[in-house]
Amino acid sequence: MAEAGEPHASEAADGATSERFSSYVSQWRDSIDAALLGGVALGVSDDVRDFYHRPLLEFLARGGKRTRPALVLLGCEVCGGNPTLALGAAAAVEHFQAAALIHDDIADHATTRRGASAVHVREGEGLAITIGDGALVESFLDVLGSRGLLPELQLALVNELAEMMLRTVEGQALDVGWARDARFDLSPEDYLEMATLKTAHYSVATPLVMGALVAGAPAKELEALREAGLALGLAFQIADDLLDLEGSAEVLGKEPLGDIAEGKRTLAVTYALEGLDEELGSELTGILDAEAASPEEILRAASLIREGGGIERARAKAVELADEAARVLEGLDLGEGEAALALRSLPHYVLERTH
Repeated sequence: MAEAGEPHASEAADGATSERFSSYVSQWRDSIDAALLGGVALGVSDDVRDFYHRPLLEFLARGGKRTRPALVLLGCEVCGGNPTLALGAAAAVEHFQAAALIHDDIADHATTRRGASAVHVREGEGLAITIGDGALVESFLDVLGSRGLLPELQLALVNELAEMMLRTVEGQALDVGWARDARFDLSPEDYLEMATLKTAHYSVATPLVMGALVAGAPAKELEALREAGLALGLAFQIADDLLDLEGSAEVLGKEPLGDIAEGKRTLAVTYALEGLDEELGSELTGILDAEAASPEEILRAASLIREGGGIERARAKAVELADEAARVLEGLDLGEGEAALALRSLPHYVLERTH
């Protein structure tokens, strides 16, 4: 926690500072898109192209903030490397993101993604599963097909990628398993463990480390970036949960309050259950555990989460994690270039998602 009188990461940022990472993403977006969309083969027949390559390309081209691939390039640049050499690794992370979203929408029965119909709605569940599987394969091909990287470096990148995927799957297993078994005996610490596995590695920590590997960064820098990235990735997931509670469909690219409809055990829920009395806590868990809660019940659950202090405490935890990451980043000798300033603005960028 920040000392008394010490500014939080959110308080230290002025408007210009908080936009630095967004500007960095914008600067590299066209290059990322070229690497991402150009990395998918045309296919061996019209049917292969229509059933697999076309829908995957359409999903990739539909949008996404491209923050994760930009973090790969940023990790490379701040460690003194040439970010263009990291474009393959950047595309790999975004292909994994595409696979995760396609598969998540099937599991969650979500109908929209990025402002349009989800892939399984457009193509059917069977093809959507296959398309998501293919995107996972594309991730490895992105790295192995990167020019200018020595085989030893490609192997190190593939290892990071595989470890990231495994951690994410472990976290997803916890998230889905808890919902399946109607588990509400979960503490905030249980949630933080799950979210670290499910989100923190692939959202921030591994992208930064993969980029730093391309730059040839020493072990000390790699571990510092991983430490900061895990804290920021966790803050990112908490912020995402809060957006689902308070955001709009236009901002989210999907309907809000979806986590409640799906019975998700978010940090705000675990905090709220600590703050509500037994009767209200039972009401909240009853709604979350319902197979098909009504819109009125979903709104009631959101009100109970707020009443139990879940939103306020979750936001405070995100600030705490962002402060922790900011201190680690300040301890690195990054210089004062645009890339270093963009990296230092990451805590502010993440916290803005909570408002």
